[in-house]
Amino acid sequence: MKLRIDQLRAQLQTQLMPVYIVSGDEPFQVAQCGDQIRQYARDSGFGERHVYHVEKGFDWGDFLTTANSLSLFAQKQILELRIPGGKPGSAGSEALLEYISHPSPDNLLLMITDRLDNTVQKSKWFKALEKVGVFIPIWPIESRQLPGWLNQQLKVDGYRATGDALSLIAERVEGNLLAASQELEKLKLLARDKTIDAATVQEAVSDHARYDVYQLLDSALEGNIKQCVRILGILKGEGTEPTIILWALAREIRLLSHLSRQLSRGIARDLAVEQSAKVLGFVPYMLKRRTSLLSQAIRRSSERNLRQMLLYTGKIDRCIKGLEKGNVWDQMLTLTLNLAGLPPIEVIT
Repeated sequence: MKLRIDQLRAQLQTQLMPVYIVSGDEPFQVAQCGDQIRQYARDSGFGERHVYHVEKGFDWGDFLTTANSLSLFAQKQILELRIPGGKPGSAGSEALLEYISHPSPDNLLLMITDRLDNTVQKSKWFKALEKVGVFIPIWPIESRQLPGWLNQQLKVDGYRATGDALSLIAERVEGNLLAASQELEKLKLLARDKTIDAATVQEAVSDHARYDVYQLLDSALEGNIKQCVRILGILKGEGTEPTIILWALAREIRLLSHLSRQLSRGIARDLAVEQSAKVLGFVPYMLKRRTSLLSQAIRRSSERNLRQMLLYTGKIDRCIKGLEKGNVWDQMLTLTLNLAGLPPIEVIT
């Protein structure tokens, strides 16, 4: 059985299944999901918990021994397998198939993994577990989905928030679900009649948005002008060295310039972009997004404009070193917005 995370509570209230597989790359939601399952299990008499971290050389025999060692008077037990890569290996696959071939009603198997790809989901051990249990794939929450997620978190405890309040919370805690949860708990204490408005949020919620240079690059490649201005301002306020930002921007522009030359030689766009993304060493689950961002940027960037941007990076570098006069941060913003799609820079050489 495959469920969304928002369907889990209702399922647990109906029936506690013998197997739960929680899979995803969003730590807060994965932890929240695991906590719900453990709580319902404890309320159902599963008083013991054994946690196994599956790494290279893991002893699957120990896991099976614990699963099969209940005595007549022993408590029910939660067997929690944490498999970061999501692949138990051949020994693990055999052990899981053996476990599920004669499951005990006194055991509950909770498996927590990173995002599982299609290959794993088609494996024999996974299908066997999913057939008798519940699979909960968890996906990161996008910015546009965050207000809805916040609203749902409040509704669970009988609270509500105005649309403006939800938008303001989402802006302040962007992408940080742990911070969002902490702020909601604080806002519940301040709410009047269990209602949270924008004024309450304005006074109470800190700005938990935290950015790095790579998020700036992603926003620029995506063409998100507003986000570029916001992130660059935060990086400046946090004292990030302009040299670091310039290095990252220049690297991205050189990559796009290289892509532009490949395309002019007749190489297929998708192939050229994917190869370039792989060269930068992105892990598989990030490669798809990176490829998409590069594709967006190269479609709106001419080879001439990219050359002008590279020349402009040299100008900024000279300003940083004191060899030319100019406001480095203003120039950095100009370069970033040009990369994001604003009118081309004209550099006189």
